[in-house]
Amino acid sequence: MPGRDLRNALAILVCMVLFFIILGPCNLRQFSQYLSPVPPDDKFILVKDTISQIESARHLQVSAYLDERKGIQVVRIITMFYRKGPNNLLCIFNCKSGLLLISQAVIEQHSDNFGFAFVTADIFCTMSHACKATHVCLRTQEFLLNNLNAIPIQNLQQRNDGFERDLTVCISNLFGDYNNVLQFIQTMEVYKILGIGRVVIYNTSCSHMLEKVLQYYVNEGTLEVIAWPISDFLNPSFGWKFEEHGGDIHYFGQLTTLNDCIYRNMYKSRFLLLNDIDEIIAPYQHTNLKVMMDELEKEQPDTGVFLVENHIYPFNVFDDSGRFNLSLWRQVPGINIMEHIHREPDRKNIANPTKIIINPRKVEQTSVHSVLKSFGNQYRVPFDVCRIVHVRVPLQGHLSKEELIVDTKLWEYHKELVPRVNQVIRESGILN
Repeated sequence: MPGRDLRNALAILVCMVLFFIILGPCNLRQFSQYLSPVPPDDKFILVKDTISQIESARHLQVSAYLDERKGIQVVRIITMFYRKGPNNLLCIFNCKSGLLLISQAVIEQHSDNFGFAFVTADIFCTMSHACKATHVCLRTQEFLLNNLNAIPIQNLQQRNDGFERDLTVCISNLFGDYNNVLQFIQTMEVYKILGIGRVVIYNTSCSHMLEKVLQYYVNEGTLEVIAWPISDFLNPSFGWKFEEHGGDIHYFGQLTTLNDCIYRNMYKSRFLLLNDIDEIIAPYQHTNLKVMMDELEKEQPDTGVFLVENHIYPFNVFDDSGRFNLSLWRQVPGINIMEHIHREPDRKNIANPTKIIINPRKVEQTSVHSVLKSFGNQYRVPFDVCRIVHVRVPLQGHLSKEELIVDTKLWEYHKELVPRVNQVIRESGILN
């Protein structure tokens, strides 16, 4: 009886609709994935910017990476997440088959937020092997199929050997029209002497002179500059603690950039150094950092995180000899690190802060001075093996020059360093 069959079908359809209405936001948690036809091309927009806003939310998406280290195929989206929500996010994949794969997002805020409204967060999206998507976007359930601003999924080709380079330095960000040009050049050249293959830096703003230096190193192939226009989206803080410095997010999104740099270079570099541009991680018993890490890796085979002590060399205490007070260098703005060889002593009952050398394939999340989540062991590198030369404002300004410790480690590189720095100053055009 056709009429009764039609009434039964309509009744079932009404019940299904009521069922999903009652379930509300829970429906996609119960039914974690479903397929939908792809919307018109003008609705699916491929985003090329480093930072983009998730529509209908204050959260900012930065990058997406395939991560299979836990045995499942998941896409980790690195975000700057508004801690008050919303949390009902969906992942939308544009599958190779021509369908959209939609799944419930799982949000994991990093434990370090320093009191700011925005925090680095990982948003996990499960993707089936059959989907083979190259892009993903995030949406709230209320605005599911509005314009889909999709970001590329990186690390689709993963490997654990045959890296492009052994050592890469991740510099979190330049901001405030950064103009410490001489120290930047000196630091880049010291790192090249120590075996660094690439420096990755996130740039919000720097001076015109430093822009020329950045371009010089980009052309040389030793520097990758990633635009970081965070000020277009947030009021970033110039400090690390909300109560003291205000703003929306810690230090211009420093934690977000460090975590992005880990995943961006996970299968490109054997090790990553996570530190600031005014810090040099220097080996004291080995000719360069590669030799040091080869040995440490043999001694600590299950270690993925190597903590290196930070030591302060006050920028207002100068070497008496004037040996490196060179006329060409005096024409370039910034600190001359070769003039600052006096190290502050350890403070009683206060541990020196650390920065980090990591095997990126063994790290999930990092903070500034320590790793938040990792797969391997952690090892604090002895002070006499490696330490950070950090030329900056003194922490123990009450000490006299005689109470400081003379440490001429950087002078060991002067035969290579001086002509290299001179070459960069001349060839970059900064004095023209």
